[in-house]
Amino acid sequence: MKLRLPHIVLALALYTLAVLAPLAVVLVGPLPEGRGFWIELSIALGFIGLAMMGAQFALTARFRRISTLYGQDSLLQFHRQAGIVAVCLVLAHPVIAIIAEPAYLSFFDPRVNLPRAGALSFVTVVLILIVALSIFRRQIGLSYEWWRLTHGALGFFTLTIGLAHVLMVGHYISPLWKQLVWIVMTVGAMGFLARMRVLIPLTERRRPWRIAEVRPESTGVWTLALEPEGHDGMRFLPGQFVWLTVSDSPLSLQQHPFSIASSADSLRRIELTIKELGDFTSTIGQIQPGARAFLEGPYGGFAFQDDVRCDGLVFIVGGIGITPVMSMLRTIRDRGVTTPATLIYGAPAPDKFVFRDELEAMVRESGLKLTLVAENADEAWPGERGLIDEGVLDRSLPELGEHIHAFICGPEAMMDAVEHSLLRRGAPLGRIHSERFNIV
Repeated sequence: MKLRLPHIVLALALYTLAVLAPLAVVLVGPLPEGRGFWIELSIALGFIGLAMMGAQFALTARFRRISTLYGQDSLLQFHRQAGIVAVCLVLAHPVIAIIAEPAYLSFFDPRVNLPRAGALSFVTVVLILIVALSIFRRQIGLSYEWWRLTHGALGFFTLTIGLAHVLMVGHYISPLWKQLVWIVMTVGAMGFLARMRVLIPLTERRRPWRIAEVRPESTGVWTLALEPEGHDGMRFLPGQFVWLTVSDSPLSLQQHPFSIASSADSLRRIELTIKELGDFTSTIGQIQPGARAFLEGPYGGFAFQDDVRCDGLVFIVGGIGITPVMSMLRTIRDRGVTTPATLIYGAPAPDKFVFRDELEAMVRESGLKLTLVAENADEAWPGERGLIDEGVLDRSLPELGEHIHAFICGPEAMMDAVEHSLLRRGAPLGRIHSERFNIV
């Protein structure tokens, strides 16, 4: 998703204030005697890194308004990068301190203080695990559900041990009021985790859904149709996503994000089209109609709003990236929107296009301009062959005016290339919307 500069500046300013606030508390009032530049630098990095670890919980707390404004994909990408930086800062704290003053190695010596050495050694390993498991989860075969559980738990342990370390050393926060402020800030950060993992699911328990239909769309792609039980359904913007839990309890670990494929005018029947990619998704076709489910959301800023001035719509998608765009196209059809629309849709082979019959019906009924691009196809294939490249865009794209909106979703390499191509063709930066939602 593309953000406007004021929104970016505001977000970065608030984030900077949040991660520097604990350090500011430390520096208020009389300060103890300094211990040299490198020692003080290591301490400052430790404080900032620990504050960033706490802010990580806020970035994933799923506030709908923030998610809609900034896009959940942008928040998660920032969460990932900020997490790596935070871990590096926290680990730099002891490394720099020990290099500057080897006596600090005693903090890790069990002969000096066994509980302290054990806790600090444990949290050092935990920090490395947090990053390693996030980067190499698929390679080592760790399921998404267990990664999600361990990720939150390891982050909780890190913050707890970090707070205990700060309080026990107490060099800069010996006054009781400073200790209380640090405790409140840490508990507040942990509260975001409790909100996401416990409070929101318990709220959703009063709004269950029922699996009404499970139907195949193409090879390895299924659509789940869900209907509300005892409530009016869910309002959402076309292009947004929900977290799905298929279980009798919303507290189940089996919670996964999926884009909504149905029209935003269909509040009492929400459809999620899901590709088999492993873990939970490989069992989608085995779900039985009548099963209970829970939907949390909607989230995301990759959305079409028909009250915004628009002279044309361009959708460029690859693979299962068609799902949120299908919600937009169905909503446009149901609302009778007459804005000219162009869809360029790439797939590995002709039989891999999802919703092909419905899309071709939209071509006949509403004038959708459709270009299908099959990566592997024989000479009999009537559409484009290969990848979505400059040649395809030259032949398929309309003139990109000032008020055109472009929506891009698919493999990251394709999205990067298409974004740059649209900018070169004069598309306004603020009107290029992209979804890089890939956490499973």
